[in-house]
Order: sequence, then C-alpha cells, then structure tokens
Amino acid sequence: MRQLIQNYRTGGIELAEVPAPPVKPGHVLIATRRSVISSGTERSITEFAGASLVSKARQRPGNVKKVIERVRAQGVRQTVQAVKDRLERWYPLGYCNIGTVIAAGPDAGAFRPGMRVACNGNHSEIVSVPKHLCAEVPAEVGDDNAAFTVLGAIALQGVRLAVPTLGERFVVIGLGLVGLLTVQILRAHGCQVLAIEPGESRAALGLELGAEVLSESDGETILKRAGEFSRGAGIDGVLITAATESDEPMHLAAGMCRKRGRIVLVGVTGLNLSRADFYAKELSFQVSCSYGPGRYDPDYEEGGQDYPAGFVRWTEQRNFTAVLELMAEGKLATDALISHRFPFDDAAKAYELLVGGQPSLGIMLDYEEADAAALQTKTVSLAAPARYDSTKPVVALIGAGHYATHALLPALQQAGAGLHTVMSGGRPEVAKLAKKYG
Repeated sequence: MRQLIQNYRTGGIELAEVPAPPVKPGHVLIATRRSVISSGTERSITEFAGASLVSKARQRPGNVKKVIERVRAQGVRQTVQAVKDRLERWYPLGYCNIGTVIAAGPDAGAFRPGMRVACNGNHSEIVSVPKHLCAEVPAEVGDDNAAFTVLGAIALQGVRLAVPTLGERFVVIGLGLVGLLTVQILRAHGCQVLAIEPGESRAALGLELGAEVLSESDGETILKRAGEFSRGAGIDGVLITAATESDEPMHLAAGMCRKRGRIVLVGVTGLNLSRADFYAKELSFQVSCSYGPGRYDPDYEEGGQDYPAGFVRWTEQRNFTAVLELMAEGKLATDALISHRFPFDDAAKAYELLVGGQPSLGIMLDYEEADAAALQTKTVSLAAPARYDSTKPVVALIGAGHYATHALLPALQQAGAGLHTVMSGGRPEVAKLAKKYG
C-alpha cells in the first residue's frame, strides 16, 4: 500500500510503498476514503522537518539536552549514530481521516467491516487505529464533512474547557480550520462571537458562519472593539486558536476579559505571561489538550480501557461522536472550509502548495477505491533476489524496533550474514530499512 511520509532529515515528502498494517487487538483496520491536510499543524511539521540541523536544535532545546546526556552515558560515536538514525526516520503525516472498516481485531468493540468511520488515521491507503480513536459516521454525514471530525473535536474540547453558557460573549483569536469550527460550536451553544482575523478570505468565512469579525491588528483598536462588543461588561471568555510565537494574543485576551473571565489556548502562542494581566481580574487560563480526555493515555488509547461516563462525560471518542451529531443536524458546516482538492496520487503536490506561500485552508485528499485484501497481503519487494554464500547463515528479522535497527542489523551485516527479509507490524520505515541493508 502507499502512505504519505516525510523524511525528518531532508524534509522531503513522498508516497512510499510500505507494508499494510496488521489487524491488532483493540484496533480497527480502515480503507481510507478521504483525508484532510490541516493547513496549520501540518505546515508547521513540514517546515520543521525542512529546517537545518541548527534550526531544529534551536526549536527543540529539550532534545539537545537529551543528546548531551546521551553523550555522557554512551559516548559520542553511539550518540551520533543514534541521532543520524533518528533523522532518517519516516514520519507519517496526517490525522484527519474517514474510511470504511475492512477488519476489526479482537476487543475492537462494535466496529464491523463495512462501517464508515472517522478517525485520526494518517494519509495512507489503509490505517490501523485504536477503537477509542474511531467513531461511526451517521448516514446523513457525507465523507467530505466527516473528514473534519478530528479537527472538530479539537475545537469542541477547547469550547468545553471554556464552559460557555447561553447568551455569553466570546472572542476567537485566529480563524484557521480550528478557529472556524470553534465559532460554529460557540454559536451552537447560544453564544455571541467576535473573531479576530487579519486575513480577508478567512474573515469573510467567519462572517458567513455567524461571527462578527475584526481584521485590525492594532491592540488598542482590538480592545476598544471588544469593549463595545461586550457592551462594556468585558468578554466572558477567549479561545486562542492562532499559531504564533508572539505573546500578544495572551495579553490581548487578558485585556479584553471581564473579571473572572476564562482564557483557553487551543493553538500555539508565546507564554511569557504578565502577572498584572491576570491578578486584578482573577482570570483563569487553561491549555486545551487535543481531542479531549484520553489523549496520550496509553491505557485508554492503546489498551482500550474506557473512562466511565459518570466520571468523565466527554472522552476524545465521545467528542468525535458529538461532532458528527452536530454535522448530522446541520449545525457544523465544513464545505466552505475546503480550499483545495487533490487525488491521493498527487499528495506531494498538495504539500508543495501548503508550504509554497499560496493561501490555503482545508486541503482534501481523495482516495480511489482499491482492493483492500490485495493491499493487505501485498509484499514490498525492494531488492533483487540475492545469491547467498552457502557457508554463512541467512537471516530474517521479525520486528524492526530500536534494537534491531541500531544493533542487530549493523552487526549481522558486519558479520557477513545474508540478510533476507525484515518484518514489522508498526513502522513504515521497515521498507526503508530493508532497502538500506539490501
């Protein structure tokens, strides 16, 4: 099968032929129908991968510290090799997917072959996704809409943390995909919304979706307009869905809030906070974590251990379902969020557009229907059949994790063993690993 990957060292993007994922316990195997390239998140990932080593180090000082600690523990040579191997990894792109279930592993819940499901799968012809990161798509929701489910859950989780009530007045800073979805969810809660967005086309979309929109960038003008919008009472809550290194969105959010107002950071912004901004008004500030409770919890996501609804009403999967229900009721529109469409064969061109400076919003990838069974069983052949020395062992590896990559394969190659086959149930780099070692 084919999967869209990015090389961390070069930043290059390609459709790679990789083995299809297996059917694992607690997981759902899905043949993709659509996937959405998120212009904000995926652009930042792509730009980071394409940066120089020095730039990468400046952006990730924590990783530099880990490298220094590893040098002390294991020496320079092993550390340099480990860093090189890490940079050679293939990074699977994408996290907004809609497809058809082709197989469900043991303990995969109610998912069955033939179901349409939204999930956080990558840009790939087949994806294997834990059951708690999937949700069945209602018949009333089309594939294009359902492909935005995960982005909708990110917006919904931010709104839940802001705890809006009927009639309150909110500000949304930044009208990217998540910001535009946030506007609609706040409107569905019965809130009045003022959006701050300098881009003309996105500002126009915000107006179309029910927000008042301010395109000014001057801080004093923004605070004045926010005061008028709140009728002098101050804004009840601010959701920041922009992506910037500047601290200005936080200062503006604090300045426009009423006493005990709420600020929720859904996007990325500078966090050099001023105590004075928050102290007099007793403001609350919270960072929203992705799709909701359960995110990054291996027991929930990989282990399949759910949170009881009586104690955690809205998990990430329940947020997926709530977003799909809003779509089915016509309260969450996404058609206008699609700025470009590409066949999956041209996915690399879609990323060229993404980083090339041309304005874009949601970029939809369309997948042709394929024989899923054939893709599942297809072997990726990367080397011509070798003639092995009959006096030396011929070796195949089941598993291509860290130890196999960094210790076993180099040692076997150095010893002159005939390397025949490598198998992996999870890493797309297994194809690249096989090519590297012949």
